[in-house]
Amino acid sequence: MIKATRTGIVLRPDPTRVLFRPFELSSGTRTLKIIARVNGMTEEEVKSKLDEVIREFGSRHYKLERFFLKRFDQIKSQLLTDEPLSLERKLLLGAYFTMEYSLESAALFNPSMVWHPDQSNVPPGFKRFILSLRATGEGHISSITFRMGYIDQDSKIILRKPSRYVTSPEIVPNHTFNRSNFERKLYELRLSNQISETMMSGLGDEFSLAELEDRLKRMLNQYRHHAEYETIASGIRTLARSNYELDFDDDQSLDERCIFPTSPNETNGIEDARFVRFVEENGEVTYYATYTAYNGQVTFPQLLQTKDFTHFSISTLNGAEVQNKGMGLFPRKINGKYAMLSRQDGENIYLMYSEDLYFWQSKELIVKPTYHWEYVQLGNCGSPIETEAGWLVLSHGVGPMRKYAIGVFLLDLNDPAKVIGRLKEPLLSPDENEREGYVPNVVYSCGGLINGNDLIIPYAMSDYASSFATVNVKDLLNELTGNQEAVEVNTEEIAS
Repeated sequence: MIKATRTGIVLRPDPTRVLFRPFELSSGTRTLKIIARVNGMTEEEVKSKLDEVIREFGSRHYKLERFFLKRFDQIKSQLLTDEPLSLERKLLLGAYFTMEYSLESAALFNPSMVWHPDQSNVPPGFKRFILSLRATGEGHISSITFRMGYIDQDSKIILRKPSRYVTSPEIVPNHTFNRSNFERKLYELRLSNQISETMMSGLGDEFSLAELEDRLKRMLNQYRHHAEYETIASGIRTLARSNYELDFDDDQSLDERCIFPTSPNETNGIEDARFVRFVEENGEVTYYATYTAYNGQVTFPQLLQTKDFTHFSISTLNGAEVQNKGMGLFPRKINGKYAMLSRQDGENIYLMYSEDLYFWQSKELIVKPTYHWEYVQLGNCGSPIETEAGWLVLSHGVGPMRKYAIGVFLLDLNDPAKVIGRLKEPLLSPDENEREGYVPNVVYSCGGLINGNDLIIPYAMSDYASSFATVNVKDLLNELTGNQEAVEVNTEEIAS
């Protein structure tokens, strides 16, 4: 019986990693009162108070004053006059409508691991990797945060100490939509009808969010007494705002970057991103991550993509079979189609194919709960990993007392619907040091990678902290296939 070996490395939540966020007041009256109080201060008082704020918070944040000015721009429409304000007063007003948010004060868990796209200036014998994590803070809101590290040929892991600074990105203002794809998504959401056609009729083949908003505004003014137009317009806006782009500053370190919930689908969190290095048939590389958006009531599977971890595109996933959680994209096309593992019924693992990355219409059941430790449910733990013997898939199984354990199964390379190997016992189960946490008795991963002869498994401990485990790939494949002779392992390429 094969078991993974723990490394002893533990990543715990760090409440000192804070980012600035808008401080929103539900009452417009209170907002006006605060503005009036600040505008009643003398210039000397303004300068003194602003200096105090910068002394107290400036060293904790990256380009804090830039955010203060952004917040001022967002509330300046509520100023009672057009009288010019000093720069210091604008900054102070922005500060009164800004707050700190400790993004990982509650938990740092459900990690996913990929090779870094930049392998230059790496110490000899090492490879550079990116670790994404689900960070949870005040209000149990989850976001995506990152760590960087190195692995040597013996699978020794060195994590780089993260920067104190952490900042969310800018939303790209000129993001454009393809009308054909947008209308197809409206159809999938059952928002396609004569009203939506009327609302979209004035837009070109490519349009911006600003153009869409202007069109909707004009249509609603024209049909202001028709409630059905309001309903359709709301659905169109939600779809548009759920497909967006993000930009980080180039001079920010990766561990200073945080993807915080932005769209209407994500108001209560971005959960369990499963990153994968995807290689197109022409050799082009894109990093994708399937994740779960949560609005407090419903979960929405969504897709994130990037080439450099600086610019990100966020897209909705659509189609009859885009349901539930736990989707894992294969790292390349299979027989000319995209392939994805999924769990639509919350219990079994399915295989999906699609010619369009953003639309998934069919599924095939491939793995059911079979062993005692997975009788409650099964799910994948990230994207499949390619080896010469087959697609290696980390899975999670839930057993008595809702105990989570990590297992493994092997799929045929050319026909992943065929299960050609499966562990009867868990590869990793929570030990006594990992049982306690926000959700006890859980080990869980969102994706590992192969380094030489070892499978590296980053995993969460009881929805609180994260760690790593390793297992020899040849031994694991021999156990899965029943072979006594060594199995060849095709390790992942390092991005150039």
